[in-house]
Amino acid sequence: MLKKVYKIVIIPYTLFLLYLMFLGMGRYQYEDNLITVEPIFSTIKFIQTTDEWRDIVIIVLGNIVMFVPFGFLGWIFPGLKDLKTLCITFISAIVIVEALQYFTRMGIFEVDDILLNTFGVYLGWQIRVFLEKKFSC
Repeated sequence: MLKKVYKIVIIPYTLFLLYLMFLGMGRYQYEDNLITVEPIFSTIKFIQTTDEWRDIVIIVLGNIVMFVPFGFLGWIFPGLKDLKTLCITFISAIVIVEALQYFTRMGIFEVDDILLNTFGVYLGWQIRVFLEKKFSC
């Protein structure tokens, strides 16, 4: 049952996430193409310089939690049940999305986003493995 619901929900969820990444949350087109390639340190700097915890939770935890559902893609595509294959496929896709943000100037190409998003996928994969063992999904 859970797999059937997932198969129905993942496409609209993906479209919603793409909307958020390009148009939602007050996004606007930047004057210049922006890129942040300093992994980890840029997120630490963001946390240190941001006054509102709400912003930290939305940006940092959001970049993890919003991508957890993609850890379940093995339910639709059996080839993505393997963690290595899932991560390689996901990283390839998210790099394309980040590049589109860069080229359209509707966001910033950020290496930290790729790392945080991939960690979310990894957590989702761990949850999927747990559910399959626990409930024989």
